[in-house]
Amino acid sequence: MTIEATAERANADEVAAGAADERLRRWRLVLGGEDADGTGCALTGRDAAMDRTLSALYGGGRERDGRPGRRSAGLGASAPSVARWLGDIRTYFPGSVVQVMQRDAIDRLGLSALLLEPEMLEAVEADVHLVGTLLSLNRAMPETSRETARAVVRKVVGELERKLASRTRSTLAGALDRSARVRRPRHRDIDWDRTIRANLRNYLPEHRTVVPERLVGHGRASQAVRKDVVLCIDQSGSMAASVVYASVFGAVLASMRSLSTRLVVFDTSVVDLTDQLDDPVDVLFGTRLGGGTDINRALAYCQSRITRPAETVVVLISDLYEGGIRDEMLKRVAAMKSAGTQFVALLALSDEGAPAYDREHAAALAALGAPAFACTPDHFPEVMAAAIEKRPLPIPAE
Repeated sequence: MTIEATAERANADEVAAGAADERLRRWRLVLGGEDADGTGCALTGRDAAMDRTLSALYGGGRERDGRPGRRSAGLGASAPSVARWLGDIRTYFPGSVVQVMQRDAIDRLGLSALLLEPEMLEAVEADVHLVGTLLSLNRAMPETSRETARAVVRKVVGELERKLASRTRSTLAGALDRSARVRRPRHRDIDWDRTIRANLRNYLPEHRTVVPERLVGHGRASQAVRKDVVLCIDQSGSMAASVVYASVFGAVLASMRSLSTRLVVFDTSVVDLTDQLDDPVDVLFGTRLGGGTDINRALAYCQSRITRPAETVVVLISDLYEGGIRDEMLKRVAAMKSAGTQFVALLALSDEGAPAYDREHAAALAALGAPAFACTPDHFPEVMAAAIEKRPLPIPAE
């Protein structure tokens, strides 16, 4: 064998050995270093520190008989240690992983109480799920933590508004314009661009002109309120992310002059938060996550506030687990639809798809012509545009 071949072979062996070591290292981090992990791999430096942060959340011991034992690691009972841990995970893991670990920490280690401490809130990587947790703890939150919590919520809400507002306004403005078209507009109300496009087939080459057989325009009250929107939001604990997104959308819709927007939240009671829509943070802190559910009572309230049925869109956001009178709920939906109201039933308004929901009630709504489906925030403007224009709703594929 030549010297070159020998060197090449040695280099390949070294690469293979390095790949094997890297696989062992990764398995060691996954398995947690208990006697049964079988890797025989020791961690040092940054890897050891990363392993400690993982063990604090996911580590666990075993009893002598091999059964799972009590957790051998933990974050402790003090907010400063949790804050340090939060800093560590942001050092070692990307933001998407950090958010997953935070949610796991809240669920697995019972950190909800620690979220009431200001130093914890200042260290946390804020997202929609954390906002939901803060809202569920709102009534128990001490005054020293309340302003910090509001700052965390305001940061998340601000980011969501920047992401969602522009597209929502542009999509719905177009839908409102189309829904307000009239067949015989006055001269001052003619939309000449759309009129020309609609009559291009009537172009006369000899006269170099278009004969406008069909005029396209809008009513004279184009700046008046054209549509009424009622957002009816289930604030049971499973709907936390939906409550956050719906509050942000409610504020965006309320900022549009051609829409009159009402926002109603409910559990077994009904609260109208319309007067707080100029600030979605106030709306969110006006909710009370975790109660029961009386959809019938909530729809009764919304129905009583409808003054222009044919120009109204009602959006119910709920997992449809009804604690009230089921038949009355369905009768109210049927009555609203027969009066010309557009009724939209969303099982969730979040990025996580449909939660557990009452399939029997969903089927009953579908039979009334109101199919229930989950909707992502990015898709919500299209759903609202279709409802405003009285088109079939663009139901996303499951």
